[in-house]
Amino acid sequence: MEEGAGMMNPLQFEFMREAFVVGCLIASACAVLSCFLVLRGWALMGDAISHAVLPGIVLSYWLGLPLGVGAFGSGLFCAIATGYVKATSRVKEDTVMGVVFTGLFALGLVMMSKTTTDLHLDHILFGSILGLTDAQVIETWCVALPVLLITLAKRRDLLLQGFDPAQARALGLHVRLGHYGLLILLSLAIVTALKAVGLILVVALLVTPGATAHLVTKRLDTMLLVAVASALLATLSGLWIAFTADASPGGCIVLVQGALFLGVAGWSKTSFLARSSAPQW
Repeated sequence: MEEGAGMMNPLQFEFMREAFVVGCLIASACAVLSCFLVLRGWALMGDAISHAVLPGIVLSYWLGLPLGVGAFGSGLFCAIATGYVKATSRVKEDTVMGVVFTGLFALGLVMMSKTTTDLHLDHILFGSILGLTDAQVIETWCVALPVLLITLAKRRDLLLQGFDPAQARALGLHVRLGHYGLLILLSLAIVTALKAVGLILVVALLVTPGATAHLVTKRLDTMLLVAVASALLATLSGLWIAFTADASPGGCIVLVQGALFLGVAGWSKTSFLARSSAPQW
């Protein structure tokens, strides 16, 4: 009985219960988006935007604005600038993203070095899900929940626009609007995920769940369910491990998510070999 009670220790603390709830919400929103990033080959776009938000965050602090406002604006600017440079030059998209996001990230680091403040901006880099204020929790709910619901509601349109733009136009869908709409949802998800795992690891939440689900199924709805399930399992397990081992919550979440991916990858490879070696009747 005493051992069982000890296992429940994290749930005895309000900040841990709050971290579990907020973490699951953020993980669900990022997992749903990650499916579309993986299917569209936009994994590097998530990485680019997550690094590009840093100068916007510092600028917001200088101006006395909510940090999320600057992060969203900076991330969206990165996405639009990448699309513009790609459309007006011969440089490939991945190269453009590499140039844009490294430039903006470097600018953010320089701005941080010139900022004297009691505010721990390092939390932006590594996350602070165990120390969220009431205002940050409310902000997370107001951003992450709409992102999750809108992405789920528009999942069919987003899939069609990504794979067959001509057919989408024929059906009356606004492909360009859908393209930038997905970028806006991605930027908003990154803003909320920064609180959980920080700027450095946020790309893992936006890529690994979708990549894990993609190994399991080729059906969109099933892929979404598997991605969300793996993200929730990683979040709950990661937070529990972080509490027990006194380790970084964001790091533990990402490590568990990576372990899930490797496990599913090994299982899918074995299953594929088994199926391919079976006799064909």
